[in-house]
Amino acid sequence: MKARETSLQDRLSASNEARRAQLERARANDPTKRPEFIQQQEARRAANAERERKAAERKALEKAAAEKAAAEKAAADAERQAREAAEAAAREAALEIERKAARDARYAARKGRSK
Repeated sequence: MKARETSLQDRLSASNEARRAQLERARANDPTKRPEFIQQQEARRAANAERERKAAERKALEKAAAEKAAAEKAAADAERQAREAAEAAAREAALEIERKAARDARYAARKGRSK
């Protein structure tokens, strides 16, 4: 072997050293250990919590509005049905009066003929 050539063991140890150094650099640059990163994460968590709170509030308002609209529609339907029932009763009463008047007229006509 030539003196300038490195052995397999030398190459493996150099590779391990490089890997170890790269790992140490990565650990040193770990963003979770920096105070700015921690503050950013806390700000993000707070913003997410606020966003979720507002979404829940908005959803509750929409649900309340939908329930109110459904109650108003039910009340309007009940009022319409009551009005239609009253109109039907009035029509029926008017028809009954007309029938009675016609019957009385027939009766009077019969009485008038028999005299």
